[in-house]
Amino acid sequence: MTGATGGGDPVSAESGTLRPPSPLVPPGERGATRIADRVVAKIAAQAAREALPPPPGEAAAPHATVVVRHGTARVRVHLALGYPCDIGARCAAVRRQVAERVGGLADLQVAEVAVRIERLHLPAAPGTVGRAR
Repeated sequence: MTGATGGGDPVSAESGTLRPPSPLVPPGERGATRIADRVVAKIAAQAAREALPPPPGEAAAPHATVVVRHGTARVRVHLALGYPCDIGARCAAVRRQVAERVGGLADLQVAEVAVRIERLHLPAAPGTVGRAR
């Protein structure tokens, strides 16, 4: 017998107690959650920020583009770095962090993390304000 509201309500009309819902679809056949590429890109950009020291004053925050196909993500991260620095080590740290966070939060395999350095920022000379030549 269905509940007081009809249509398979899990409350028994006779006793007013909850009864377990009957499974309509087996768990293995229920479907999957798809996370939009732009959401995965935001996760990747945040992971890149976590892997780097604070950006130089006028540097843009890291941003990412992502292509997801069949549970596998290919990520391209664009960032600016302060110079001088160990560029190779910073890029490796970004690759590791992005792969770990995208894999963990979005449950995707990360096939590739390409890091593109858009700009290197030199430290400002002492006593200069704004742009100096």
